[in-house]
Amino acid sequence: MPNPKRQHSKSRSRKRRTHYKATAPTITKCSNCGAPILMHRVCADCGHYRGKLVIEKTLAA
Repeated sequence: MPNPKRQHSKSRSRKRRTHYKATAPTITKCSNCGAPILMHRVCADCGHYRGKLVIEKTLAA
């Protein structure tokens, strides 16, 4: 296996890594109750996904 002849400089390595950035998750509103949810997830407040009831939510007293 080939090995590097010389050590890459810090600036060269950092130039390559400039594109590795963390992105914020996309948050949308629930179509049923309007609560903020992550995309492609069931709403934790009402249990709906894409306008259909998926999880039956009960009130805890």
